[in-house]
Amino acid sequence: MTLNGGTGTQGPRLDWPEDSSDSLSSGGSDSDESVYKVLLLGAPGVGKSALARIFGGVEDGPEAEAAGHTYDRCIVVDGEEASLMVYDIWEQDGGRWLPGHCMAMGDAYVIVYSVTDKGSFEKASELRVQLRRARQTDDVPIILVGNKSDLVRSREVSVDEGRACAVVFDCKFIETSAALHHNVQALFEGVVRQIRLRRDSKEANARRQAGTRRRESLGKKAKRFLGRIVARNSRKMAFRAKSKSCHDLSVL
Repeated sequence: MTLNGGTGTQGPRLDWPEDSSDSLSSGGSDSDESVYKVLLLGAPGVGKSALARIFGGVEDGPEAEAAGHTYDRCIVVDGEEASLMVYDIWEQDGGRWLPGHCMAMGDAYVIVYSVTDKGSFEKASELRVQLRRARQTDDVPIILVGNKSDLVRSREVSVDEGRACAVVFDCKFIETSAALHHNVQALFEGVVRQIRLRRDSKEANARRQAGTRRRESLGKKAKRFLGRIVARNSRKMAFRAKSKSCHDLSVL
């Protein structure tokens, strides 16, 4: 089966720790606040279902058909377990009720476009505006995802365009390839980190970030420190720094 309109070659299965678990569901429990509800939004054909199925651990065959449009999985991120319920329901009823419900129910939103389709990129921008209107008072994580990055010759949206859009709309940005499984694990782990940064205490987040920084090389630490100093003295460099940080799903 060819995923997301790319090549028919599948990438390796996601390398989540063995104690991570997954299950398929046709609906989640909205009353369980320990489960993070993640909504996939985007134009038709951009690969939302492919990303959701990879997350759920089913990509084709009877299991994929039985899964419906909701995927429940526990994953370990930064040494701590998190439960995610991923909803791929944006286009399912063709009416107005479901999109409005989607805009209101998510703990985080993943807005997907195809890098091979400029129209889907423009649609992603429209969805970001709709989310801003629907959740004006909420600090909800939003991640802009450019899928199908493996289709290099068909690309219509550059990495710089995606990054600039994320900076303008104040959200995170990552490119993925569902066909090759590239950055799919990083995407969903990043979703968990973005939710935790907003919900958990400063002490808990500082502890996690300290653990991450201990694993950084000395060169990366020096580069990050110098980048902050330069950005303080230049508005242009500050924009560039923000543009670079939109790639980092482990910080606000």
